[in-house]
Amino acid sequence: MRKAVFGSAIGGALVLLALTLVAQKRSAGPESVPYPEGYRSWTHVKTAILHPGHPLYEAFGGIHHVYANEKAAAVLRRGGNRFPDGSILVFDLLEAPTQDNATGEGARKVLAVMVKDSKRFPATGGWGYAAFKSGDKRQQIVKDMVQECHNCHAGQAQHDYVFSQWRK
Repeated sequence: MRKAVFGSAIGGALVLLALTLVAQKRSAGPESVPYPEGYRSWTHVKTAILHPGHPLYEAFGGIHHVYANEKAAAVLRRGGNRFPDGSILVFDLLEAPTQDNATGEGARKVLAVMVKDSKRFPATGGWGYAAFKSGDKRQQIVKDMVQECHNCHAGQAQHDYVFSQWRK
């Protein structure tokens, strides 16, 4: 009798654990896009500066650096428009203080990430999005990937929702 009760308890616990893991995988919320450790050693794709007067200055003013892991960089280099699962792009946004006629990098404002995983993120063209305030991996600020990220990227559907292109 003890073995049957113990076995049932273990079996029940395993079923609960499995259901929890499935539920977490299905939710695939912003928290499921990890901080991109080591991204600064990836391929640097481009740099841009948004100045006051640009329509996106309030949200994205400053210096933009874009990095790509090897899967994403290979697509960009060949001028491709479809990224394989596992592609990662990072948008590193820094303040751009100007002093003595020179603009330099200031404090990090946000570190944004796009991760291609077609199975986990079908509602957003296969991309998962995250943004970390001040680059702090504990301060994930995206709560709704569709509203806060993908709706803007939707205008780039012909480039698999990616704004950056390889400069030849």
